[in-house]
Order: sequence, then structure tokens, then C-alpha cells
Amino acid sequence: MPAVDTFPRTLPTAADTPRRHLPVLLAGLVAAGLAVSAWQPHDLMTWFLETVWILVGLPLIVLTWRRFPLTNLLCCLLALHALVLMVGGHYTYAQVPLGDWARDTFALDRNPYDRLGHLMQGFVPAILVRELLSRTSPLRGSRWLAPLTVCACLAFSAVFEMFEWAAAVIGGAAADDFLATQGDVWDTQWDMFCALIGATVSLLVLSRFHDRQLARTGAHSSV
Repeated sequence: MPAVDTFPRTLPTAADTPRRHLPVLLAGLVAAGLAVSAWQPHDLMTWFLETVWILVGLPLIVLTWRRFPLTNLLCCLLALHALVLMVGGHYTYAQVPLGDWARDTFALDRNPYDRLGHLMQGFVPAILVRELLSRTSPLRGSRWLAPLTVCACLAFSAVFEMFEWAAAVIGGAAADDFLATQGDVWDTQWDMFCALIGATVSLLVLSRFHDRQLARTGAHSSV
């Protein structure tokens, strides 16, 4: 039996045109940014490990778009997260110039760009998970939607830390640029805590706007 579409549908208007074109523009910008970031990176393997999510995710979104279009809010957040990953991959997270400036300006004990990356690792996936659960499960409008979304983000953060651990075991000292611990023995715990903060803030700030976007798109998964 085909899935019942519970989202209201309206005829497209002139105001909808920029919204329809935005994902295409963002995809083009991400592809261009990815190419630029791959040009003479600090370490090619580190670049690949940091940007593999984009290399897999962007084609996947394009291939599934007709069946499962994403909201513009999620597209913008994914593009922003991709930018953070590309910059970190090009320079390595411990040597991003903007982070060096922040460290020197505010007398920090480390380059904070890695912390920004892990905040984004919670902030953006929170809306991704929320959108997937809202459109493919009975959790839309449920009190469980927010806590389960945060749990999913924490689970992903933990899996990523195991991914870093595996890279350290396999690559040894060669994986130091990818790990970007900068001598902090609590780096793993800080990374997961930042993801938790990012996910929580994202849901508190963006949930209502996200609901309006979901209603406006009229998109619903057919699976």
C-alpha cells in the first residue's frame, strides 16, 4: 500500500522559485569548494579522511533527491558543515589559520577549530536526524523526537571517535593530523560533549522553523 502523504501541497508560485534553485546552487558551491580544498592540502590522506563524508553524502543526496528532497534549511546546514570539513581537511584542524588567530587573540591554549568542528558535528546532524525521523517514522510531533535525535547525534559522535581510534591504531604517528588532539588527554570526551551541546542548541533554536520548512516543502518519503 502506498504511503499516505500527510503534508499539505500547494501549487508552486514565483516566490517558490528561489527555494527550488537553492539546493542546486548549494550543491554546485560544495562541489567547487571540495575541488579547491583538494588543491595542495597539508596532507592528502588527512584531507580524504575529513572530507569522505562529503564525497559520499553529496552524490547520495543527488541520486535520491527526486524521491526524498530535503528542506532548504537542512541543505544550507549541510553545505555549511561541508565548508567546515573542507577547511579542516585542507589545513588539518590543528592548523587552520582562523583557529590560530583565535588562539593568539584570546590567549587560548590550543587552536579551537577542532571544537567548532565537533559542535557542528552535533548541530547539523540534529536537523538531519530530525528530518529523517519526522518523515519516515511515527515520531513526528512526539515528545520523543528531540531526545532520540540527541541520542542519535551522540551515537554518531561516539562512532566517529572509534573511527579516529582505528585511524590511530592503523596509521600511528601518521594519523596525528587527523586526530588533532593537540596534546589534550580528554580530547575524545570534549569532542562528544561539543557534539551534545551542538545538537541540543540546534533543536532548541531551529525546531519550529524546521517544522515550517517541512510543512512548506510538501515532501514525504515513499518508503
